[in-house]
Amino acid sequence: MLNRRQALLCGASFGAVAALPVQLAAQTREHLTYPPLLDATRSQRFRLRAQAGKTRFNGGATTDTLGYNQDYLGPTLRLMTGADTQAEVENQLRAPVSAHWHGLLVPGDVDGGPHQAIAPGQSWRPVLSLDQPPATAWYHSHVHGTTAEQVMFGLAGVLHVTDGQDDRRGLPSAYGIDDLTLVLQDRQFNRRGRMTYNSGMHDAMNGFLGDTMLVNGQVGATAAVPKGIVRCRLVNGSNARIYRLSLSDNRPMHLIATDGGYLDRPIALSGLTLAPGERAEVLIEFLDGIDCSLVSDNIANSAMGGMMGGRSGGQFVVLPFAVDTTLPARISGLPESLDGVLPILDFADAPLRRFSLDMSMGMGMMMTRANRQFSINDVAFDETALNFSVALNSLERWVVQGDLMMHPFHVHGVRFQVLSENGQQPRPENRGWKDTVLVNGQSELAVRFEKQASRSAPYMYHCHILEHEDGGMMGQFSVS
Repeated sequence: MLNRRQALLCGASFGAVAALPVQLAAQTREHLTYPPLLDATRSQRFRLRAQAGKTRFNGGATTDTLGYNQDYLGPTLRLMTGADTQAEVENQLRAPVSAHWHGLLVPGDVDGGPHQAIAPGQSWRPVLSLDQPPATAWYHSHVHGTTAEQVMFGLAGVLHVTDGQDDRRGLPSAYGIDDLTLVLQDRQFNRRGRMTYNSGMHDAMNGFLGDTMLVNGQVGATAAVPKGIVRCRLVNGSNARIYRLSLSDNRPMHLIATDGGYLDRPIALSGLTLAPGERAEVLIEFLDGIDCSLVSDNIANSAMGGMMGGRSGGQFVVLPFAVDTTLPARISGLPESLDGVLPILDFADAPLRRFSLDMSMGMGMMMTRANRQFSINDVAFDETALNFSVALNSLERWVVQGDLMMHPFHVHGVRFQVLSENGQQPRPENRGWKDTVLVNGQSELAVRFEKQASRSAPYMYHCHILEHEDGGMMGQFSVS
């Protein structure tokens, strides 16, 4: 392995980041639409169908895509906490797929990871017993070796866990009106406008970066918002791109929820970092009737010539907002407090476990994915080998080290508290319950194990840069 300085010196000829076009904002815009809402709170059952489709992006040539119940992406699932929900996932494709419930606290045998791959023509029928707080989660295929490609072409969707009490909290809750589900993805298109994914050595090492911004599968759309308070559920569904989000006129975003649910009160932020796999809920005020745009810094994150944690300079438009006074403005004030409980875990006597997110450099850069140039603690993922076991209802302190570049670290089936980042207090967006954290050097976590996972259906822990995950930067553990 090379250290960070050596890697930067030997890789200086490689580009650090794919720049998204600023001129995207000048294109003719259509209204943003939202994934169909599949509300299972009363029926307590839903069905997903993994299928092939054809999608025309921004008037270009037709692209062969994948989706759940539709041509690209999937519906927004709404599930009730405190209830058992019967799911059915049918695979109509010619390759194995899965549906990992990213952010749900469910046992390992219904988690939807690599061990629950669904063969072509088959169905999977898990029962999801939820007892977690309300949160924004998501679901996506998680078949080892093909996760990046399947998510790239559309096998992903959003999931709302609710208790039906958002009106009492004074939060926007009208789906697609003042409660906006926003899937952020960067994609690449050829000259004909067809989406492409040709992951070469550079993309395999750094993760795939596109050149065009998509929100909910649309290019160049504008979100119509009421003249009031709007809730945005932000989901980073990109393979590798890290967003540093802010608003174009510098108005604040009020953070109300992280991966695992609500905070105890809104926090006004000027900017918010969102890595692949992370979610955040923010409130934005449009009471003045003035339009603005959600924008992002162009973050450099590369093992081959990039600056760890650096920025390439400039911004690009993620999503313009346009105030529409014909939409009902239901909420006109920010809540002073929320009923979320911040994690305050007593980790003083918790056992310590260390993780190193490793990348082979030098001549190893020429290795193929099959040769496993990615690993954790120098061990590449092996679906037949359990890395460790933990006790049910136990607590551990994990120290996660990621050299060469930033790595979003995700743990299945748990929620954790970020104790520190590089020895400092965690960023505001990391103070709530989390299941994914952007490791920019070193992160210290207090991890609580509340659900069981057997040796035959273990939980995963991995980098959520999907090309890294497919390449072997993943491990698995049981809870009993």
